[in-house]
Amino acid sequence: MDSTQLKRDLKQLIVQACNRDVAPETIADDAALIGSDSALGLDSLDVLQVNMAIQRHYGARIEDGKHARRVMKTINSLAEFIQSGR
Repeated sequence: MDSTQLKRDLKQLIVQACNRDVAPETIADDAALIGSDSALGLDSLDVLQVNMAIQRHYGARIEDGKHARRVMKTINSLAEFIQSGR
């Protein structure tokens, strides 16, 4: 899967997993995902839901909280993590 398609799929997955009323295509690849000032305003519960959805869909598991915040910082960082197979 190419990077562009992966990012499109990740946006859709996040919107669905977190029940956000946002069009996935409006999420910028480099926009912050976590925090009150982010495009989606994801909180710690959302991060857990996204982590579980990513694990089910891609078989990738993000191990701890600090690492999850770093990996889920943006769509770009999340796609990089999945493509690296870590």
